[in-house]
Amino acid sequence: MKGFLEDANYSIGLLDEGATLADVIDNCIYEHTHTGKRAFYVGDLGKLVKKNIQWQNVMAPIKPFYTVRCNSTPGVLEILGTLGIGFACSSKSEMALVQGLGISPENIIYTNPCKQASQIKYAAKAGINIMTCDSDIELKKIARNHPNAKLLLHIATEDITADEEMNMKFGTTLKNCRHLMECAKEFGVQIVGVKFHVSGSCKELQTYIHAISDARCEEFGFKMNMLDIGGGFTGSELQLEEVNHVIRPLLDVYFPKESGIQVIAEPGCYYVSSAFTLAVNVIAKKAVDCDKLLPSGVEQARNDDEPVFTYYINDGVYGSFASKLSEKLYTNPEVHKKYKEDEPLFASSLWGPSCDELDQIVENCLLPELSVGDWLIFDNMGSGTLGEQSTFNDYQRPLIYYMMSFSDWDEMQDAGIASDTLMKNFFFVPSCIQLSPEDRFSTAA
Repeated sequence: MKGFLEDANYSIGLLDEGATLADVIDNCIYEHTHTGKRAFYVGDLGKLVKKNIQWQNVMAPIKPFYTVRCNSTPGVLEILGTLGIGFACSSKSEMALVQGLGISPENIIYTNPCKQASQIKYAAKAGINIMTCDSDIELKKIARNHPNAKLLLHIATEDITADEEMNMKFGTTLKNCRHLMECAKEFGVQIVGVKFHVSGSCKELQTYIHAISDARCEEFGFKMNMLDIGGGFTGSELQLEEVNHVIRPLLDVYFPKESGIQVIAEPGCYYVSSAFTLAVNVIAKKAVDCDKLLPSGVEQARNDDEPVFTYYINDGVYGSFASKLSEKLYTNPEVHKKYKEDEPLFASSLWGPSCDELDQIVENCLLPELSVGDWLIFDNMGSGTLGEQSTFNDYQRPLIYYMMSFSDWDEMQDAGIASDTLMKNFFFVPSCIQLSPEDRFSTAA
């Protein structure tokens, strides 16, 4: 079966009690070693179920609208759709992808702050009415191309972190809201609510207090029926509980249940980051003498005759590590092969296959000496890595293997959210058999 991002045909392996995801990775590496060493993902879709249970326990009744650009693979979208989650889309292709799964337009919001007129027209034709807006220019575009649109005013937040500049790039000021309200009345466009976004890297939870207070817009002269508190949810249960502890009293005061205002959020990496593991293969190796590759504090411990290794792997920033171009990589490589505890570690750097100077994945790390053909494992690779990818330098997209434990599947069935269509994609994976990509996994050929 195929599992390309644009292909809805895929399969999900149900793991026997004796099988683990580590076993799946081991078996996949065994198969790839014999059939062609291509990078691949293993996705534990059961983690999506667990994350949704966690969300409902902590954040209900705030409804999640999953940010599709974080991970648009069909297995993820169908599981989340089955769980009753809404979708936040930033492009025509994402809207079409979600609607192809039978998601109703009411469960889709169009969140791109800089919309193309053609894509606004597509949303209008598809009945996707809720969209965000932060300027009079966007208002005019929307009025011309989607007169039935229902807008959420995107207001900027005062995020006093390193991401402040990026956060202020989108979203209007409170001062400008009144002007936008006047423009909306002039153009005959309906404003139904407010959106804000607090970065996941923001350590100041006071930002939520200011944002929710700013979101009260009765004074601007429109009836508010939706509040979107944005994304920024990292996947940590502790962070989720901390955010809830801050916002819950404010929501109860400013947006009580009896007000009829629906509160939604846009979690993305919260759902998918920890669900995917990436396996890559070492395709080339160099021993170099370059002190700048050394991690901090290693200089003193390193002998002058110790080599520094540069490894090239079969995936890079023009593929699964695309987010590395704009943000720090927070996952460290794990060596798949077994090695002795006292085996020496060497300063190393990891590069992608393009031979481009930007294609650096890990600037410095300590690894045992690797050989060409060895495998490295990266955890927490489910977010920002599985969207549309470049074909630079004849790049091959990694295969995707979906898995779920029987216990997670039972939870879905017990909750009555396992549809007949979804059930057709599952197959049983006994712990004792060798797994084959051709007939057992979702693959991209």
